[in-house]
Amino acid sequence: MTSSANNTIKPRDSKYNPLNIIKRCQIENRPVLIAGPMVRYSKLPFRELVRDYNADIVYSPMILAREFVRNRNARMSDFSTNEKDKCLILQIGSNNVVDLMRMVEMVRPYVDGIGLNCGCPIKEQVREGIGAALMSNKELVSDMVRAVKEKYGDSITIETKIRVHNDINETIEFVQCVEKAGVDFITVHGRTKTTRSSQPCDYDKIKIIKQSVNVPVIANGDCKSLDDAYKIQKLTGCDGVMAVRGILNNPAMFAGFKVTPWGCVEKFWNLSTSYGLPFRLIQHHLSCMLDGLINKKLHIELNSTTNLIELIEWFDFNFIVKRPGELGFGESVAVQYRQHRETSARI
Repeated sequence: MTSSANNTIKPRDSKYNPLNIIKRCQIENRPVLIAGPMVRYSKLPFRELVRDYNADIVYSPMILAREFVRNRNARMSDFSTNEKDKCLILQIGSNNVVDLMRMVEMVRPYVDGIGLNCGCPIKEQVREGIGAALMSNKELVSDMVRAVKEKYGDSITIETKIRVHNDINETIEFVQCVEKAGVDFITVHGRTKTTRSSQPCDYDKIKIIKQSVNVPVIANGDCKSLDDAYKIQKLTGCDGVMAVRGILNNPAMFAGFKVTPWGCVEKFWNLSTSYGLPFRLIQHHLSCMLDGLINKKLHIELNSTTNLIELIEWFDFNFIVKRPGELGFGESVAVQYRQHRETSARI
């Protein structure tokens, strides 16, 4: 875990408190725009990128508390941050109060909020009582939330990210229980832990949850554009909307771009190489951003590169990729092909 070079940790600015951001967006009569947690992909470079395109709140990937609190190497590799990394909610995967409290104590100076994951459907996590497994144990979730709030009060904001049950009454009982424990806001994914992503999100259930509690509620599921965010808010009455797959494919979606602008690709190259990001993560991000924007042959070539140098050289051969300091860096919208690829590379 890294922070700024200054060893003195400054208090977090209250304007980045998630609850204050929610209140501000309510005054502005718009949904809070949130970039949700993605395993491996919500790293520091990507978080900075989406903030540059109007994301109000950004999540870290889910980090397992048991590994984080016991293993220094896990702490160093799983979480990095800096002075620009605001508003940041660090999402935690935990199945007990002790590990959660130890992790909160470690990370709270560096984050604006804590998210407790109760929705991850990955089988390995569910088997260990983490993620979506917690949807069957509202008492344990309430105990974890209560422990954090009793020790830290308003000095730390805590959220729970959940999925819905087949029986909506079970979900209502769950959210009312964690609300009573002191949770500050709730994010609801409108699918059960077994619902395939190809099936539509159930906004009616999210609306019912919103009507069942007094804390702010964020809607999650199938948000792929800024227009979607406003439509989802209208359908559910929620205070904000979280995008995950949509913002992975188009980090500029909250700025109103229908597809990833080329300037976004240039900015990502700069951030990922400046901060450091493993080659396969860089490759995957770029593959998602350019899916549908370049032809199939080029897309296959991109995904076939085997190391960072090869990927950089491939981009420079096929495209004009401006660097910081060059005129127009980060400003182009259309894909900037090299002249020799202009005709053959277009879709």
